Amino acid sequence: MNIIQNICSELLSDKPYSASRNFIISGVFWLLIGTSLGLLAAALMTWPDIIVNVPQMSFGRVRPAHINVVAIGWLSMGYLGAYFYILPVLVGRKGVWNERLANLTCLVFNLLVFTGVLSILNGYTEAREYAELNGIFDYIVLVGLFLSGLIGFKTVLTGPEKKWYVSIWYILGSLFWFPIVYVIGNRAFVAFEGLNDAIAGWFYGHNILGMWFTVGGIGILYYLLPRFTGNPLYSHTLSMIGFWTIGMFYAPTGTHHILQSPVPEWLKAIAVISSVFLLVPVLTVLTNFFMTMKGKWSLAAEHIPLRFVIVASIGYLLTCMQGPFQATRAINWYIHFTNWVVGHAHMALLATFTFIVFAAIYYIIPKVTGRKIYSKKMAVWHFWLSLYGVAIMMIILTCAGLVQAAGWHFAIPVDQWSVEMYPYMFIRFLSGVMIVLGQLIFIFNIYKTVFSKEAEPAPNSPTGIAFV
Repeated sequence: MNIIQNICSELLSDKPYSASRNFIISGVFWLLIGTSLGLLAAALMTWPDIIVNVPQMSFGRVRPAHINVVAIGWLSMGYLGAYFYILPVLVGRKGVWNERLANLTCLVFNLLVFTGVLSILNGYTEAREYAELNGIFDYIVLVGLFLSGLIGFKTVLTGPEKKWYVSIWYILGSLFWFPIVYVIGNRAFVAFEGLNDAIAGWFYGHNILGMWFTVGGIGILYYLLPRFTGNPLYSHTLSMIGFWTIGMFYAPTGTHHILQSPVPEWLKAIAVISSVFLLVPVLTVLTNFFMTMKGKWSLAAEHIPLRFVIVASIGYLLTCMQGPFQATRAINWYIHFTNWVVGHAHMALLATFTFIVFAAIYYIIPKVTGRKIYSKKMAVWHFWLSLYGVAIMMIILTCAGLVQAAGWHFAIPVDQWSVEMYPYMFIRFLSGVMIVLGQLIFIFNIYKTVFSKEAEPAPNSPTGIAFV
C-alpha cells in the first residue's frame, strides 16, 4: 500500500523539476523495452524461424512496436524530461509552470506507450511508417502533445527572463510544429486515398524527425554545449539562421521517400531541392557547435556527457550529409528499399538523437535529484558499447544495402542474392547485443543514482564534469 501511495505522490507531485525527473526515468525504462524489441527484430532477420506460431512476436509486428517504443517512449519522453528542466532554468523559474499537470502528462505518455504498443503487437495498426498507432491512440498522442506545448509555452511566458536564449526558440518551435505535423500525417484526423495518403504519410514520417527530433535535439545541444565547455555560444545569428531555415526547408522533403511513385513531378522536384538546401541549416548549426568547442576538445578525455555530445554532433553531420545525397534522383533509385536506408534512419535516431538524450540525462539527473551519478566506470562502458554498437550497425547495414541494390540492379532473382544477407544480418544482431548491453549498464547506473542509498550528493559543478 505504501508503495502505491509513494508512486501516486510522485506522479502527482508539485515539487520543482519532479516532472523532468519522472519523464527521464520513464524514458530510460522504455529505452530498455525498445532496444530489446529491436534486438528481437534483428534476431528474427537472422533466424526467421526462431519464433513460430506466435503472431505477436512476428517481425511484422515487433519492428513497428520497436519503432514506437523508441520514438515515443524513449526519445519523446527523454526530450520532454530535458525540456522541463532547460526551459525553467533559462527563464529564471524554479520548475515548470504547473508541475502537477506536467506529471499528469508523463502518466498519459506512459499509458499511451504501454497500451499502444500492445495494440500494435496484436495487429491493431494503421500500417504506416512512424504512424502505426491507430484510432483512440492518435487522440491520446495529440492530448499529450497539447499538454506538453501548453506547459512549455506557459513556463516561458510566465518566467522573469524575457530575452530568449536560442534553446528556447528551438524547443518551443518543436512543441508548436510537431502537433501540426501529427494532425496532417495521421488518418484519425486527415484521411486521404491512394497516393495522396502516401504523400501525407511521408510528410509526417520525415517531419517527425525534422520538426520534432531535429529541432528539439538541436535546442538541447545548444543548452548543453556552452554548459559543458564553459565557452559562450559562438554565434546567436547563426543559430537563428539554422532555426528558420530548418522550418523553411524541412517541411516539403517527405516526398523524396516516394520518388519512384507516380506523384506529381513538381512535388518530387520541391522535395529533392529542399533536401539539398537542408545543407544550409546543417552547416550553420555544426559551425556553431564546433566553434563553441574551440579550445575545449581535450575536456572529452574526462567529461563523459561531452563525449556523447561530440558523437551526436558527428552523427548529425554524417546523417545530414548522407540525407541530401540519397534524396537525389540519381542515387535514390539505386539504394531505395535497401538496408542502406535502414542504416541511415538508425544513424539519425540512434547515433544522433539518442546520444543527445544520453548527454542530457547524465547532466540533468544529478541536478534534479541532488545525487552524483552512481558510477563513472559504468558511464564509460555505456559510452563505448553504444558507440561501437552503433558504428558497426551503420557500416554493416550500409554494406548490406549496397549488396541488395546490386542484386536488383543486375536483375538477379531475390531468392539467389538474399542468402548473401545472412552474414550482414548476423553482424547486425551482434551490434544490437552490444547496444542492449550498454543500455542495461546505463539503466542500472541511473537506477542506482536515483534510488540507491549509497549515491553521493551531487557536487557543485556547473559544467557537469564532476557528476560523471
